[in-house]
Amino acid sequence: MFILSSIGRLATEFSAARARYQTERAIHSLPIELQKDIGWPEAADAKVGLRYGVGTWAGAK
Repeated sequence: MFILSSIGRLATEFSAARARYQTERAIHSLPIELQKDIGWPEAADAKVGLRYGVGTWAGAK
């Protein structure tokens, strides 16, 4: 049963990371002025690539 719980945990983490990535992607697609209005932390900085890469969801936190 340890394997099934590990797979379930990884699936949950992957799902959460995917939702976080999609949210960030949607916010980054908004104009800078709107990002500032909603208080997005990186709005003042230049647009940089998304923070989450491969491995972020796989335990490399």
